[in-house]
Amino acid sequence: MTNAIFFDLDDTLLNDARSVETALRKTCAFAESKARVEANSLYEAIRLKAPEVYARYDAYPFTKKIGINPFEGLWGEFDDPSDGFRELKSIITHYQKTSWTEALQYCGINDEQLGRQLATTFRTERLANPFLFDDALPVLEELKESYELVLLTNGSPQLQNIKLKLTPELVPYFSTIIISGEFGIGKPDPSIFEHALSLAGQKAQDVLMVGDNLMTDIKGANATGITSVWLNREGKQPKVVRPDHEIASLDELKKLLPC
Repeated sequence: MTNAIFFDLDDTLLNDARSVETALRKTCAFAESKARVEANSLYEAIRLKAPEVYARYDAYPFTKKIGINPFEGLWGEFDDPSDGFRELKSIITHYQKTSWTEALQYCGINDEQLGRQLATTFRTERLANPFLFDDALPVLEELKESYELVLLTNGSPQLQNIKLKLTPELVPYFSTIIISGEFGIGKPDPSIFEHALSLAGQKAQDVLMVGDNLMTDIKGANATGITSVWLNREGKQPKVVRPDHEIASLDELKKLLPC
């Protein structure tokens, strides 16, 4: 019997991919207005260079452990109270500026000052462009009376809480919100799923985990004995990790639950 449903946040309820693309496109258009660089070329360059630059820092293993991707690094401040986050904070401004500067260089523009300006522009645009998926709130509204809803998200507490402040309508649906940076390790590690079960007072067999990422949400749920529901909005083909169920939209979640 299902008593509780655990939801991932990014690209499950929040359309983070759309937010990132919108902010990148607007930042690249701004760059085109300031220099002889074509916006689409710069967009492809920053998509390439940001992950490359991100992986150079000593803080990179920590970001992998917690689950903070390069494009979150492009706008986060990481004012979080732990040694790992302090190390990340110490390099993050340099990372943001360097990523944009090297993306410009990739396009033939050597302008560190513009790189710094683009770093600031991207942070502003990302804050200005939060998006929820259209099916998120209606489904949560329908489920809230019958199931305990738990939000289980990877990332920096500071950054994930900013996302939730930008979309405050989400928060009231959840009895518990768990952020990997507060716990100390992210999905797919089974310990964070076990922590969520403990906080919710639930057994694994009585919970569904809904998420878009096979390698974090689904892999971790499978390892913990939680029924996994892969939200596959883009029609991707599963490879090594196999979910218990697959849905193309949150609306389809209802068919997996008792009437």
